[in-house]
Order: sequence, then C-alpha cells, then structure tokens
Amino acid sequence: MSVRLYVGNLPKEVVDKEALVSMFSEEGKQISTKLIKDRKTGKCRGFAFVTVPTDEAADQFIEKYNGQSFMDSPLKIEKALPRSKSKDKEESAAEGGANAAAANSGKRKNNNKRSKKPSGGNYNAPKEAVQPDPRWADELAKLKEMLAAAKN
Repeated sequence: MSVRLYVGNLPKEVVDKEALVSMFSEEGKQISTKLIKDRKTGKCRGFAFVTVPTDEAADQFIEKYNGQSFMDSPLKIEKALPRSKSKDKEESAAEGGANAAAANSGKRKNNNKRSKKPSGGNYNAPKEAVQPDPRWADELAKLKEMLAAAKN
C-alpha cells in the first residue's frame, strides 16, 4: 500500500516540479511527486506531497531527506494524514500548510472579537440615501417617534 508524505518548507519563489523530482532522483521511479501551487499565481505554495510504495520506504525517505537543505531551506517531511472525503476539508488542510489543520477536520473558529457591520450599508452615505429594510420600516418609525419624544 502506498504512503503519502508531506514535504514542507519549500521556497515559494523558485520551486518547480522538475527541481523537486531531481532532488529525490536517487529514489528512482518508485515515487510520485505532487507540487501544490496557487491557482491564481501558479507559484509554489510552499509544500508538496510525495507518494512512496511502502511504509518502510516512507520511514527511510523521512530519515534520509527530513532536514536536508533544498534551495537554502531545510525540508520538513512527515507522513501525511489520510485524505478527508470532503473537498472543503482537503483544501483547508492545504491552506494551513501543515497536518494540524487536517486534524481539525477543516473546522475553523472565528476568533474575531470585533463587532461586525451589517452587510449592504454604506456608512459614509448621507442619511437620505439610506433606506430601512421594508420588513422593519414600521417598527423603525415607531422607535424614531419614541426617541424624539424622549428627547423633548
């Protein structure tokens, strides 16, 4: 059974698949390499996956190449976590760049404590341009009347 390995800490500017394959050329044709690139820019995202045929070969590969310098960057190689069935989870693991993100099953907490502005409003627009939501227009009119009465 083949084993997927995570290869991290790749330089983002210069890396292409041929350079990575030539790095692991001693292993022969028994491995396959997949360099992860940004969809928009086409540049390396800083990591890749290497597939080796057996678990023993994976351990040997990690021992041999983990920490080895590649384009002035020490490689970080470890066994990749199993692929998740959902594409969203897989993408979030790739975004994190480490297997810890995959361990969280793609769940992300929003730790932003700042209050969020409601969508759709232009906060610099004059008051005449802002129209209330028609579902709440009557309630808003009552509240404005109550506020005006309280000021007087």
